[in-house]
Amino acid sequence: MAKILCEERVTKYSVEFKIKVVNLTYKLDVDTIEIAEALGLHPVMVYRWRLEYREGKLIPQPTRRISMTKDKSASKPKIDTRTIDELKALKKEYAKLKKENDFLKKWQAYQRDQK
Repeated sequence: MAKILCEERVTKYSVEFKIKVVNLTYKLDVDTIEIAEALGLHPVMVYRWRLEYREGKLIPQPTRRISMTKDKSASKPKIDTRTIDELKALKKEYAKLKKENDFLKKWQAYQRDQK
């Protein structure tokens, strides 16, 4: 978040915080001035962060903690054996019904030809 550097209350904000504030200004349907006031920041500072973000100067720095963890969305979902068994049974039933349907279609065509 913010870090006070000296007695004159000069604060240094992290890059992640700046990016979050910039994203808020783009996503919310609220004026940048109102967001700055809500966060206790000067509006000029937020405008400057937006400019730096557009110019590519604000780049999130990956931390060790983030880079060392696995991406949960990339992992395969676990399927229990009961679900697999149900799926196999449904596939088997589908094949049986498809054969019956094909047979009935052929039977109808045969009866049509006989008349």
